[in-house]
Amino acid sequence: MSHDIRMRILDFLAPRSCVFCGVASVGEEKSICPGCYRDLPWNEPAVSPKPGIFHRSIAMSHYSFPVDAAIKAFKFGRKLHYAPAFTEILFASRNSLPRDIDAVLPVPLHWRRKAIRGFNQASEIAKPVAKLLNVPLVQGVHRRTATPFQSGLAAKDRVRNLRGAFEARLKISHAHVLIVDDVITTGATMRALAKVLLSSGVAKVSSLAIARAG
Repeated sequence: MSHDIRMRILDFLAPRSCVFCGVASVGEEKSICPGCYRDLPWNEPAVSPKPGIFHRSIAMSHYSFPVDAAIKAFKFGRKLHYAPAFTEILFASRNSLPRDIDAVLPVPLHWRRKAIRGFNQASEIAKPVAKLLNVPLVQGVHRRTATPFQSGLAAKDRVRNLRGAFEARLKISHAHVLIVDDVITTGATMRALAKVLLSSGVAKVSSLAIARAG
């Protein structure tokens, strides 16, 4: 049975509904209705004018309702049905992404925190992006320490908190890696990870997040 036929049967038995407002029949492969999609707190411009260490830095929305509530429910409440909606939001960046990206790296989660949470939210949103770009996920980059949560920390404390947090256990052969995470605030986490990638042989690093806070 083809994918198209399966989706039509599933839509008939259980019509798709918007994850934000509950409107049914939002369309095949869609999790956000046109109205909610239009009214999302889009970040304009999504591409940062001051990318710093990054070749390009993109955050698709502001960290405000309903995106913030959805991310919290996804990350801490295991509401995995939000994942396809996040994919739709991230896919809106396709025309802004550099053409030479050859690998995607979800921000690693320490194994203890992953065991408690049950999954790495960055991995869940990064996999569809890698598939869209037809590139692999980076292997061999790990989080060495279960650092305290970044939320609530001042910018300098965030940097200190992440010192030595990541390591690359293998030399990375990719030339341009896209780091993917759910939220970017000061950018300390992604910058710390970018430094590890650059010191491991990567020529360029870009970043992509669902939302920007602050």
